[in-house]
Amino acid sequence: MNKVSMRFLMSMMLIVGGYAFAKAQSAQSLLKEVDSKVKSYKNIAIDFKYALSNEAQGVNQETKGNVVLKGDLYALNLLGTKQIFDGASIYTIVPEDEEVTISAVSDQDENAITPSKMLSFFNDGYIQKMDITQKVNGRTIQYVKLTPMDSNSEVKHTLLGIDTTTKHIYRLIIVQKNDTKITITVNSFKANQPMSANAFVFDESKYADYYINKI
Repeated sequence: MNKVSMRFLMSMMLIVGGYAFAKAQSAQSLLKEVDSKVKSYKNIAIDFKYALSNEAQGVNQETKGNVVLKGDLYALNLLGTKQIFDGASIYTIVPEDEEVTISAVSDQDENAITPSKMLSFFNDGYIQKMDITQKVNGRTIQYVKLTPMDSNSEVKHTLLGIDTTTKHIYRLIIVQKNDTKITITVNSFKANQPMSANAFVFDESKYADYYINKI
């Protein structure tokens, strides 16, 4: 290879390498903006669509849900089940079975993306990289691809769709190694809403006829 060709190749490597570095930095910077925006709110109320699919297994399920968040505390309604986290215990209420399961937060999977972590889980344990940009109803949605650093993770990768104007999360797509895909799409995002002091309190008296299962 002559000197001119060698210089050209080295220049291209520097350009491509610099571009990749800039994209990585851009992804990190965008996620920091999202995290800062979320932490600036006193509370957040989200209505969302939940979809689970696995083509090989013939699974295709869609439903709607909602969640209210205040710091680590949350009250989630999904698939006919209500879940409350009061900071110490998680209360899972299943009206269909008339059952309440109470578990300590320490019993939960540390790597699981819980409602408390849904808006901040990306801060640790992932390789962050810019992905595609989409237009959705006039909004620009920038996706960031998150690949777990833990090779034992059941998740292959996660795509986080971020509204570039509001810096709010619009869509979360989790692709598992068994090709199951979970998609959460935010239909409504409201911050700093009036909230009852008992929003994250489990009132056992309301479930006197339920079976209480303490784990």
